[in-house]
Amino acid sequence: MKSARYAVLGDIHGNWEALSTVLADAAEQGITRYVSVGDVVGYNADPSACLDKVRELDCAVVRGNHDHYCSHDESLQDFHPLAAKVISWTREQLSQDQIDYLRHLKMHQTLDGFTLVHSTLDMPDHWGYVFDTLEAESHFNYQHTSVCFYGHTHVPVVFDKLGRVVRRECTTLKVEIGHKYFINVGSVGQPRDGDPRCAYVIYDTGTKEIEFRRLTYDLATTQAKILAAGLPDRLADRLALGK
Repeated sequence: MKSARYAVLGDIHGNWEALSTVLADAAEQGITRYVSVGDVVGYNADPSACLDKVRELDCAVVRGNHDHYCSHDESLQDFHPLAAKVISWTREQLSQDQIDYLRHLKMHQTLDGFTLVHSTLDMPDHWGYVFDTLEAESHFNYQHTSVCFYGHTHVPVVFDKLGRVVRRECTTLKVEIGHKYFINVGSVGQPRDGDPRCAYVIYDTGTKEIEFRRLTYDLATTQAKILAAGLPDRLADRLALGK
């Protein structure tokens, strides 16, 4: 297959301003294809617009936990009240066509020599969080490509099968032969690493280079939309903290 430059998007979470900023930057970087590790919707005020845009990009998408619960009529009784409120609100914003699209997303995909998953490949429907090498260990037993991109934690990080943890932000990682990498691409719409700038990754399948990018976006507009929609104030506040 001909080499390509992929923009790998994670955890957009209905943040239109952040998504627009990332897509504008991706166009300047010569991106030829787009993929997503899930959670296109949830938390922010533009789930419908963000989902339509991702579909317009002919973007390969895997199912995140918010994509799942916003498209399935499952009980939210055991959810944190804030999360339950956002999911209920988001369900009301989506058309039946959009719900059907989210409902039928695959849990993981392999394309062009790399893999996409929202959480982990060992139990993708359990939505486990991976923050350290111990938590990544089980996943690697199921990873059959040299690179697997994931999201869910909203924290950019690289795990190497050889046991190293290599954090990379706004830098380039070269994929080495014989290594396996489990890479969190960070969050477009709700970063949680203390940096409020939106995050995404570029993967060049020709040079085997992975670049982590951070961008400033119109945060104030996103916050105003959250408040105008009647969503919890905390969702607007946390965006400025990157938490």
